[in-house]
Amino acid sequence: MNISSIANQFVCDVPVYEPGKPIEAVARELGLKPSAIIKLASNENALGPSPKALAAMRQALPTAHLYPDGGGFYLRQALAKKLGVTLDNLILGAGSNEVIEFLFHTFVAPGDEVVVGEQAFVIYKIMAKMFQARCIAVPFRNYTHDLTAMRAAITAKTKLVFIANPNNPTGTRVTNADLAKFIRSLPAHVLCVLDEAYIEFLDDPPASVRFALKHNVMLLRTFSKIVGLAGLRIGYGVAQKDCIALMQRVRQPFNVNSIALAGALAAVADTGHIRETKGLTRTGLAYFEKEFRRLKLEFVPSCANFILVKVGDGNKVFRALQARGVIVRPMGAYKLPDWIRVTVGLPTENRRFIAELEKLV
Repeated sequence: MNISSIANQFVCDVPVYEPGKPIEAVARELGLKPSAIIKLASNENALGPSPKALAAMRQALPTAHLYPDGGGFYLRQALAKKLGVTLDNLILGAGSNEVIEFLFHTFVAPGDEVVVGEQAFVIYKIMAKMFQARCIAVPFRNYTHDLTAMRAAITAKTKLVFIANPNNPTGTRVTNADLAKFIRSLPAHVLCVLDEAYIEFLDDPPASVRFALKHNVMLLRTFSKIVGLAGLRIGYGVAQKDCIALMQRVRQPFNVNSIALAGALAAVADTGHIRETKGLTRTGLAYFEKEFRRLKLEFVPSCANFILVKVGDGNKVFRALQARGVIVRPMGAYKLPDWIRVTVGLPTENRRFIAELEKLV
């Protein structure tokens, strides 16, 4: 018997998300030494985790036999103080991806509509497929969300509209004024989801917390990027209390583990690590831009910790770089087949990437 014949058909049609390949997998497949491989594919923090987070996680290990605090009280308390909100405005997830799933469970039924940007984080489209919703993908303008076109795409059936700011994979942002105007224009039946995974890399972020407290807005944030805790899978959402209360109903108990809670709580206060990460990122982006200009390669200026560069056949260049021990990300899944995305690494890693890329282009 074909097992797919008894599965929900919409599940069979859901595309599989392909993350950046881990170093160990590339080493196995290509017969390379793991120590000879660098990974610049998944927008991870090149400096590694916050040192304060590492110390806190080690201290938490002896009690790993106990269930975690299901509500993450102390982490939510620290976040509430930092953001100027209350504990009831916050929900924790196993990465901000899980908070996206909470949103779909809470607000989206089969036949509803979700509006996204065409070159935005592909998970939005995948989740819409999983929940049998119609996904309206609005083309970008200059590699950035076209808020005017997205507003025009909203109908009476629209439940969620996603804006990644800065956006993955283009690294672009919308202006603060345009974002405020867009949010104020939304009808009452629409929840605007601001995915702010890379918001800490901005010097002039939008007043998104104020939006979340006064409008139908949900903020998504993560500990995976600027504080370097991607392996822990922990993120959070910020919204009005009524919205959070509904989403808490669909959250599984103990969804965030105790080691992640300890690491994230310590990372909130590690402003030195955040400053160092931003400095490293800006230096790395400036280096990439200079080298891309030298190589006469088109690129998209980035507000995050990665950059898009046009290399011709993106998948071919991706494979060739991988064979040389440099892992980047091809962009065919985002309808950008001529491009690759590269994460800012340590200076030595950035120079190695450029040296290998120059041999290919």
